[in-house]
Amino acid sequence: MELRVLNYFLAVAREENFTKAAQQLHVTQPTLSRQIADLEQELGVKLFVRSNHNIILTEDGMILKRRAQEILSLADKTKRDFMQKEEALSGSISIGSGEFRSTEYLAKIIAEFRKKYPNVKYEIYSGNANNIRDYIERGILDIGLMSEPVDMRKYNFVSMPIKEQWGVFVPSDSPLSEKKSITPEDLKGMSIVTATGDFNQSRIGKWLGDYKDQVEIAATANLPYNEAVLAKENIGVMLSINLNCIYENLRFIPLQPVLEISTVLGWKKEQIFSATTSTFIDFATKYLKGISCDKI
Repeated sequence: MELRVLNYFLAVAREENFTKAAQQLHVTQPTLSRQIADLEQELGVKLFVRSNHNIILTEDGMILKRRAQEILSLADKTKRDFMQKEEALSGSISIGSGEFRSTEYLAKIIAEFRKKYPNVKYEIYSGNANNIRDYIERGILDIGLMSEPVDMRKYNFVSMPIKEQWGVFVPSDSPLSEKKSITPEDLKGMSIVTATGDFNQSRIGKWLGDYKDQVEIAATANLPYNEAVLAKENIGVMLSINLNCIYENLRFIPLQPVLEISTVLGWKKEQIFSATTSTFIDFATKYLKGISCDKI
């Protein structure tokens, strides 16, 4: 039983699809199917129940999944312990991040990590949660700072220590500018500028409730700065989280009822990372959990 084959097995178990798993592993589907068939023959058990649409683990498959995770984790740790000393860590870490206030904590983690491992470089990609999850799935990103909810079947994650607050940015001459908070009724009949996404299923759509159909989505954008430029030209009220940024002639007003979201730093389960990325994940997890403990 080879470590490579166990890794193949876990990829199929994770994706529940041979084609997707083969793409993740950069092997052909026939090669992957043959490797799994050989593994089943070697162990004398069936690992998957196959159907036209997906595959699921058998009871024996679930047992092997747990054992394979332990074996690969131990093998990876052993390799790191012998082949790469901590002070020699180098290479790059690819991190995706939405635009949040919690990004400040990600920057603090990187700054502290750089003090210990100055040879490590960072590739930061800005995007929304869907972009980041897609890039993690495709192996383009190692880690992502994303808004909740997160699929716990696919990702390990650690929570960020602050909440992100939603509100509106309105021009200083807007009738709304004197309000201390904004209710769904206040936006009735108004044009809205907000983030790209499925508005009806979004948190904002749900927050608006019965008034959802009484606002006009004038424009969407994937970067808050672009939304702010549109709002300054009175194209619509900007619905966004508060990033503590100052936009000229725009005032932030929080929503009422209060709307907040949580964010997490997440990475794909059962993924074999480089020593550098694994060390960073361990460091970030301890750093963030330390902050949480301090708050208690």
